[in-house]
Amino acid sequence: MAQLELFEEEAKGLRAILTVAQVVVSSLELDEVLQNILCSAMGIMDMPAGSIALYEEESRNLTLHAHEGLSPTFTSRGRWQVKKGGLTHRILEAGEPLVVEDTSEAAFFNNPLALDEGIRCLIAAPLQIQKKIVGILYLNDFVPRRFSKPLLQLLSILGSFATMSIDNARLHQQTVHMACTDGLTGLYNHRQFKKMLKDEISRTKRYGNPLSLIMLDVDDFKKFNDTYGHPAGDKVLTTVAGILRDLSRESDLAFRYGGEEFVVILPETSIDEALVAAERIRRVIESDSVPDLHGAVKSGVTVSAGVASYPSDGDSAENLLKTVDELLFQAKEQGKNKIHHLPS
Repeated sequence: MAQLELFEEEAKGLRAILTVAQVVVSSLELDEVLQNILCSAMGIMDMPAGSIALYEEESRNLTLHAHEGLSPTFTSRGRWQVKKGGLTHRILEAGEPLVVEDTSEAAFFNNPLALDEGIRCLIAAPLQIQKKIVGILYLNDFVPRRFSKPLLQLLSILGSFATMSIDNARLHQQTVHMACTDGLTGLYNHRQFKKMLKDEISRTKRYGNPLSLIMLDVDDFKKFNDTYGHPAGDKVLTTVAGILRDLSRESDLAFRYGGEEFVVILPETSIDEALVAAERIRRVIESDSVPDLHGAVKSGVTVSAGVASYPSDGDSAENLLKTVDELLFQAKEQGKNKIHHLPS
């Protein structure tokens, strides 16, 4: 009878692994892949709670990406650093699953959050491909448990498959990111701008909120390149991009439009608010670009900008873009280092 139960347990686990294989390969979205892996692992081990955290080797941080059956208090800490000598560090260094069948009998298990959560049983399985750690799969129960060796072997098989799936999803994520961003500055590119402008205007139409656009251009950029060389010119572009990122709100979208031109979409922003934002960008670039260029040039750079708002300055994405481009041209023609907008 015991052998029959063991066989049924193994068969159940293998069926679950086959199921997760079919589910996981059907998606390349990282968070969906992680949620599928987590739920499958919980099903195989018959555990009511669990989570998956991905590891960032450079910063030595773990970031929570998927969780089930845990309280908001426990999952509110979305990121934590791996401390040398700590339990997580030991798990990552060993590269082997840690199984704690009864946490009350483990002297090293003293995490206040886990104790308050009532966790009495823990499995922490490192997810690694070759020798590279990509994350940790945590499975939890609120009562002590015992696990058979074959069941833990099944979890190990699932962990190996999960790691490959995560690696594929991350590669897909990177490919998508590269397709929509500018390689030099890291901002969204021209193609992504056209798509996102149409999306934002559609959203603006639906909810009746304002939307504004800032288009800016680095003044005398060709002369700058000719004087200081293209590497210094590239540094100017990355410096301007960095300033745009720093000054943008979470809802704003910054793009490298092409060459030395940049665009910022400001959702739910009136023309008056956009003019304030544009002036702040112009002023900070003029004052802060010198130190940010790290001695590459003797003086900083300036920008000219056009600012327009939907729908008052253009009733479609094409018309709004045409208006803001003309306003930028006027700012350049009338002395540079200026901001232009249509009179109210």
